[in-house]
Amino acid sequence: MKKFLKKIINFLGLNYSLAGMLVMVILVGMGEKMAERFLPLYLIAMGGTPIVIGLLNGLDNLLSALYSYPGGWLAEKLGYKKALTIFNLMAIFGYLIVVLFPTWQAVLIGAIFFISWTAISLPATMSLISSVVPANRRSMGVSLNSIVKRIPMALGPIMGGALIMKFGRIQGVRYSFIVAIILAIVALFVQQKFIVETPIVKKVKQEKKSRRFSKNLTNLLISDILVRFCEQIPYAFVVVWVVENNHLSEMQFGILTAIEMATAMLIYIPIAYLADRSTRKPYVAITFFNFTIFPIVLLFSKTFPALIFAFIIRGLKEFGEPTRKALIMDLAPEDSKAWTFGTYYFIRDVIVSVAAFAGAFLWKVSPALNFLIATGFGLIGTLYFIFNVHSTPVVQTAMNPEQS
Repeated sequence: MKKFLKKIINFLGLNYSLAGMLVMVILVGMGEKMAERFLPLYLIAMGGTPIVIGLLNGLDNLLSALYSYPGGWLAEKLGYKKALTIFNLMAIFGYLIVVLFPTWQAVLIGAIFFISWTAISLPATMSLISSVVPANRRSMGVSLNSIVKRIPMALGPIMGGALIMKFGRIQGVRYSFIVAIILAIVALFVQQKFIVETPIVKKVKQEKKSRRFSKNLTNLLISDILVRFCEQIPYAFVVVWVVENNHLSEMQFGILTAIEMATAMLIYIPIAYLADRSTRKPYVAITFFNFTIFPIVLLFSKTFPALIFAFIIRGLKEFGEPTRKALIMDLAPEDSKAWTFGTYYFIRDVIVSVAAFAGAFLWKVSPALNFLIATGFGLIGTLYFIFNVHSTPVVQTAMNPEQS
């Protein structure tokens, strides 16, 4: 039995710290996702306009960018354990603002803090995975993180939808944030107990060479930006399209989100297993293709069964998303993983925030125009990736026994 468990641990690329981080991700994510998907409806209920919704989505991207760089820096200077504690406390403060002040302005102010968890913690999380998981298990390590993140993303909207159905949009969202505060506090204790910090190695001054993006990584970034335009132009308005335009309930939207996340979780492990044994490029290309077709499929989805199909495609856009992150790890210098992730996401999200703002104006003109322009950006980004990004087969290395 022990030998069998060791094989499972080796297959999944798990270790003590990684397991602790995954538990923490579930706790924080469950609270966050109970409210996050319904914030556009909450803003409308509080008197916000489509421009306010676009502003929140734009802030999400812009602040994610502004936070990701200091996130990478803090992870390298303080270590990922201390850095994650700081990010968690910032998120709790943001939740409190929304709970205490029921206005749409409070959401925008609170977002400055609660967006920090996802944005700033990514470089620390990827640095942790990179430090404890060998190169030929990186897609698996990132996939496990992604699967665990999707558990609260699947269950959270159903629970949030149930609270909204029972207490209304305003009180339901506020109660969701109260639950988020409780779970984030529990996550702080889990984090201190399970995550083991690795010593911070003082580097000699030769980092200037490594702190540059290769041509390959730059091309990946350009294609990623174009595809994220496709995602973010309609992103904040998907729930509005489903609930307001197609007259479904918040609970039904929660079910659609659960279907999306279940689809993603079902494909993560097998795709990660294959990607760690071949070249990563085809899996990322399929991912970008699914990003591209989702807006156009959603445009023509007017019934609940049709929307189920659309959200399955939305789940399939996660096909090679962990593989894309693993590809960034592969292309990043060994001594600057956190810095590379922080810089990559800083550049990407600053630029993509323009798409989030623009999505609001396009929506005011016409939802169809919003979806069609998004699809155009996705197509350009996918083709750019196919013709300009190259990845080599993954080198197979044995798992360090100590890491098991």
